[in-house]
Amino acid sequence: MQLRTKFFAAAAFALFLLFVVPMVIEISGRWDFYYTLTSVALLSIASAGVWLTFYIGRINIGQGAFALFGGYASAILVVKYDVSFWVTIPLAGLFCVLVALVIGFPILRLRGVYFAMVTLVMTEVARLTALALPITNGAKGISSIPLPGSISLFGVILVPDFSTLENVKLGFYYVAVVLMLLTFAGMYRLVNSRVGHLCRSLQQNEELASSIGVNIANLRLIAFSISSFLGGIAGAIFVGISQSIYPASFPVKDSVDFMLNCFLGGLGYVFGPMLGTLVNYFGWDLLFSAGEYQLLIYSTLLIGLMLALPNGLLSIFSKAKN
Repeated sequence: MQLRTKFFAAAAFALFLLFVVPMVIEISGRWDFYYTLTSVALLSIASAGVWLTFYIGRINIGQGAFALFGGYASAILVVKYDVSFWVTIPLAGLFCVLVALVIGFPILRLRGVYFAMVTLVMTEVARLTALALPITNGAKGISSIPLPGSISLFGVILVPDFSTLENVKLGFYYVAVVLMLLTFAGMYRLVNSRVGHLCRSLQQNEELASSIGVNIANLRLIAFSISSFLGGIAGAIFVGISQSIYPASFPVKDSVDFMLNCFLGGLGYVFGPMLGTLVNYFGWDLLFSAGEYQLLIYSTLLIGLMLALPNGLLSIFSKAKN
């Protein structure tokens, strides 16, 4: 019965995002909300990857690096090799997985603040690499990236050419929301699988997990690779929306925000990054009218929330049930 309730809740949430939200935006005429909600969906995908590294007991402040890698991989393939944008999305994710596998073996041995500092530096290394390589055009970046083309199967158009759409923002909104729903459905399934339970054992006690035969090195690498993949595809879609990318497109602040989104929503909840991203994104925008006091008020509210709800915003619902 509980499983059926969760299924209907998930289906209702998906229908709300795919049908009700666009209808409300159409009625209100606030077309800018499409871009805002698309950004929230993509940022929550990248934040979900950070949450997964928290799940294995690692503090990840380097997701911005993988978003940048994924964005550049997509942009280079589209502009210089004429690859379809839709094909570049998984390829960008796989490229980030390759990078994660190369650097994961040495850095995943580190714990706590040491791992956090290495991942934080990685974001700056990614920016400097993008500045130095000729293929990325250095500080000029890559611009004038064409909009995504159509996807057809046996002559049937599944996805229209975005350059022919009357409302391109709506098209990207649907892409981002569908990917977000698939991401969190996959995360929920992963966490509740045998592999997910083993990953949680790493968070609690790696030595004990290793003593009972758990291959902790492989599990850490799998989790870090999935995290990197999610960062890469989020970065690739951002490039499609903005039609440009620069070395400073995903700065250190973005990596910190990805981590903060997980804290806000709740590290103990799979859907914590989604709620945390929504609150963080809209919270910052709502305080824009505060002017020079925006950052002060924002920081104070965040500290207050952390103190009042150390387990995140979703812990409110857990307390209500109890």
